[in-house]
Amino acid sequence: MEIGEKSATTSESAQTEHRGPGLGRDIRALRKSRGFTLAELAEKLGRSIGYLSQIERGLSEVSINDLRRIADLFNVPISWFFAQASAPDAESGYIVRAGARRRLGSVESGLVEEMLSPDLGGDFEIIRSMFEPGAELSEPHHRPTEEAGYVVSGALDIWISGALFHLRAGDSFRFNNEPFRWHNPGSERCVVIWVIAPPVY
Repeated sequence: MEIGEKSATTSESAQTEHRGPGLGRDIRALRKSRGFTLAELAEKLGRSIGYLSQIERGLSEVSINDLRRIADLFNVPISWFFAQASAPDAESGYIVRAGARRRLGSVESGLVEEMLSPDLGGDFEIIRSMFEPGAELSEPHHRPTEEAGYVVSGALDIWISGALFHLRAGDSFRFNNEPFRWHNPGSERCVVIWVIAPPVY
């Protein structure tokens, strides 16, 4: 047994644990999107490959301490894993209620993103991105994904492979495995529905 894995000791059994295929799928999807193999993640966490494999398949429970370490490693808040935890069983994996969206970012950082997909287990994800006035991604970002978006409100300038496009409400875009950056040039928040394949969050 690896140090820190589940055991019969009183201190470890008292820890809150979480189990379920949705949580495991999300951990696996985050791992793959960050380019980690199962062996690499196991090494970084000091856990066995078999232990992590069972968590990803929803067969074993994950302690809150391990989940915190995974969240830190993948640079997501730990609350991100729990936003859908209270969904009724019949809705799990199918429905995301408005008040239960998982959120990343902050108004202070200029970008808040809400996950509209129920989990990361599919071939794509849908994100609601909210860009504050003046917010920008100043350096080009490149990821091996196909992406598309629809501007719901506000204005967004987006550079795709160096070409600048001025988008307004009602406009849409798509690009595939190309560097991009963005800027909200307006005085109001810009809202974009963003589709990314494969999932990256």
